[in-house]
Amino acid sequence: MRYGKRLVLLLLALTFVLSHFREPIVSIWPSLVALLSVLLLRKALPGLLIGAVSGVILMTQGNLLQAPIVFISDILVPALSSEWNLSVLAFTLLLGGFASLLEKGRGFDKILGNWLSKGGNLSKKVEWSAFSIGIVCFFDGLASSLLAGRALRPLADKTGLSRAKLAYLVDSTGSAVACVAIMSTWIAYQLSMIREGYLAAGIPDSQPFALFLSSIPRNFYCWFTLVLVALTIRRSLNLGSMKKFEESARTKFTPPDELNSGNDKDLSNGQSRVFIPLTVLIGCLFLGLYQNGVEGTAWPVTLFKIKQAFGDAQSNLVLLYSSIIACLVAYFYNRKAISATGSSSLREFARGIGRFISPSLVLLAAWCLSGTLRELGAAAYLSQTLTGSLSPALFPVSVFLLGVLISFTTGTSWGTMGVLMPLTVPVCASLAPGSDAMMASAIAAVFSGAVFGDHCSPLSDTTLVSSVACEIPPYDHFRTQLPYALLAASIAALAGFIPLGLGLSPWICLTLGTAILLCVPWVRDKFLPASNP
Repeated sequence: MRYGKRLVLLLLALTFVLSHFREPIVSIWPSLVALLSVLLLRKALPGLLIGAVSGVILMTQGNLLQAPIVFISDILVPALSSEWNLSVLAFTLLLGGFASLLEKGRGFDKILGNWLSKGGNLSKKVEWSAFSIGIVCFFDGLASSLLAGRALRPLADKTGLSRAKLAYLVDSTGSAVACVAIMSTWIAYQLSMIREGYLAAGIPDSQPFALFLSSIPRNFYCWFTLVLVALTIRRSLNLGSMKKFEESARTKFTPPDELNSGNDKDLSNGQSRVFIPLTVLIGCLFLGLYQNGVEGTAWPVTLFKIKQAFGDAQSNLVLLYSSIIACLVAYFYNRKAISATGSSSLREFARGIGRFISPSLVLLAAWCLSGTLRELGAAAYLSQTLTGSLSPALFPVSVFLLGVLISFTTGTSWGTMGVLMPLTVPVCASLAPGSDAMMASAIAAVFSGAVFGDHCSPLSDTTLVSSVACEIPPYDHFRTQLPYALLAASIAALAGFIPLGLGLSPWICLTLGTAILLCVPWVRDKFLPASNP
């Protein structure tokens, strides 16, 4: 870390030297500084801020006295005075409190206990429970990993399931689901980065939510990861060193204690505490987007009106109001259960908000970096440089592989989006003008590449949290999860983004990639010693 700080200072000194030259490549220098700083410091927030500061130094041509004034007046104040940005910040914090209320209300525990108490193959049930929690906790990947890991770890030990397998299941499911969910703690950041990319391209009027919806079926790494998780559970697919951990866990198997799911009333209350707030959250989102964006009369509802409304709606305001209503409902339904634990709903809600202060600051730092890149004309430089030299057909897979490299080496999915999205969108706009399909593909490639690092980078906070929740050394989690992440990434590139760039439908690409994954157990059984289920 000490040498990392020294190298960051060297980068800033080099920035000062470059500020006296007006070479075109200087315009993308802040992105390079941000990327290297995140890698050296192993933290997204200071890395993105350092990149923004280097951009301001270039803007002022090395005037260090004027740089703070320019940073505040031209970069920070516009970012904080934007109605969109303020709504996104508020939504991110509120949804953190919402996730905390649902987690502390222990409704998930009641549902899980009832499911496991019904008998059957408990080891498989624990695995499917980890997968199911990731689906139900679509609103926050980190909360999903923590909840599933902490709740299922004791049961994994008693049913012959290795902690390494459990850590893989909760980690891979959490981030992948959150990245493609239409309502999560990620979506505000994702929409904001899409909007920043369009602003960098000089296009003030964009439809970030509509583009996000279009990117969902193209987010191949996330979908193939989820398919691979389900296949791993169904066929006991143990890749690499995972087989050794599974065999070791089976030798330590002890019969589980009898599980008590509570009475029917407890189960009903637990389901209400979870599913009613989630239903309100999703329902308010869809109704709000339609009502806010529809032109003319809302009734009768048609597919054309829905598509048009989702594109024209002020999605930032709808997200904000939906989260406020959902938080009130979650508070009402969980307040008694939380009080029974000796805590209070307001305290837990505040703790949930506090957990998302740091991600919100990362979002602010990404806005600052994007602002400096706009001022320096980075988008125009990249567009002119790559137009004619890069095939549009290979652009999605190139973005994906670059995102994989950045996220793995830096360990931050949000940092990867913050660096890559403001550069990707303008280049895509120049390579394929007016092509919404190509733009959605490029956006999905950024998301897919960013999530890869969340799953297997030893520097990722999600990797560390999953290993801690499952009580396994981070290195063991890293090396057992890496083969699965590499397999999903390879198929995403070869069966997903390359055919997509060549004009194939994303649904055909999803079908092709899924078919290839389904063949993996056959290849395992044909050429490798099979592991016992």
